[in-house]
Amino acid sequence: MKLPAYLRTKPSGVEWLGEVPEHWEAKRLKYSASINDEALPETTLPDFEFEYVDIGGVSAVDGITATEQVVFENAPSRARRRVRQGDTIVSTVRTYLRAIAPIKNPPENLIVSTGFAVVRPRKVEPAFLAYALRESSFIESVVARSVGVSYPACNASEVGGIPIPLPDPAEQRAIAAFLDRETGRVDQLVAKKRELIERLKEKRTALISRTVTRGLPPAAARAAGLPANPSVKPSGIEWLGEIPKHWEVVPLGYLVRFSGGATPDKSNSAYWDGSIPWVSPKDMKVARIANAEDHVSSEALANSALRLMPVDSILIVVRGMILAHSFPVGLTTVPVTINQDMKAVVCGKRVTPHFLSWSFTGFAKTFVSFADESAHGTRKLETGTLTRFPFLLPPLREQAAIAAYLDEETAKLDALVGKVEAAVERLQEYRTALITAAVTGKIDVRKHVTQ
Repeated sequence: MKLPAYLRTKPSGVEWLGEVPEHWEAKRLKYSASINDEALPETTLPDFEFEYVDIGGVSAVDGITATEQVVFENAPSRARRRVRQGDTIVSTVRTYLRAIAPIKNPPENLIVSTGFAVVRPRKVEPAFLAYALRESSFIESVVARSVGVSYPACNASEVGGIPIPLPDPAEQRAIAAFLDRETGRVDQLVAKKRELIERLKEKRTALISRTVTRGLPPAAARAAGLPANPSVKPSGIEWLGEIPKHWEVVPLGYLVRFSGGATPDKSNSAYWDGSIPWVSPKDMKVARIANAEDHVSSEALANSALRLMPVDSILIVVRGMILAHSFPVGLTTVPVTINQDMKAVVCGKRVTPHFLSWSFTGFAKTFVSFADESAHGTRKLETGTLTRFPFLLPPLREQAAIAAYLDEETAKLDALVGKVEAAVERLQEYRTALITAAVTGKIDVRKHVTQ
């Protein structure tokens, strides 16, 4: 859709805003809205229950994505800001997250973190303000005013000092209505593409699980010179069912060696200025581990409980809340060290690392179900559980064929997911650009509101 520009413009007086339509103004936010009007008092009854929104539950694109039911006596001290219909919340801590969202049809007991500035419209249309505060240059202005490296933050008063463009109220309503319609269309397309991504990921998971428990499909087996339809037998394990007759079921501990990790003294800077990857759960986002966010020195290796894990070790997470829903697996391509929340699995002669890593991935849901809750409330996979795990063992030749087949087939699915994710990113970029153009007066949408 080709949208016209305004015929007459003037300098806004704001560097990042540039020219605005001749009949618009640019005023500091605090002249059109109030900030942080209401808070829960410390005298609130201990059993008062409310719905709480923290910074991590908000995004500029999706709005409020997660809430938590809490009672006042157990709530974090930052759970204090009251919000009302028509407000917009703007994150003033960890501003790089760009956590900004309009408040629409909230429950009476909705409370947000003090890490938000709650902006309440006074002399501006609420719907227009919600878009103006999600406009990209406004967001960048908030980020630019933030101080701090690991936890950047800015004052609510700083937010109030940022200028926003202001057409007259009727035009504000027209712009908001146009953006409601057009962003709604984009959001529908994004939702459909995200559904497709989830289906592709589910197909990938099912493919891996089926192949490591049933073997190759007939055509792939014939191509590898293996029996296309091998006989099956009961596995003897209720949740596993039947398996190929020529496969063995062997406790994992008979086939591999487990090694644990450690954390060198954080106060000794000499331990942390090296080049040896120190892998922790936050690094377990890829299937091949070649590096880590943190690195240690040879001195740390020599003077702590750290051990160097060889190439082709399978790394798994054995402790952490991630085990409530996921079981990260990675195969090392360089020697690494690991922290104490992980194990390195080194294969013996009867199983190949490549096949074992695919098997771990195929049994991810099972390992998640085996994780116990520790005394500290986190999740943990006991070493005994791992060593007793009934591992399905095809002959070595078949292991290699299965691993090669899964490499090829998952690469195809991953490529499709990548294309759809790229399409989602383009749609969201268009959405952001459209909001910016409309609320800053770069396009005139007034004649397109009812179309």
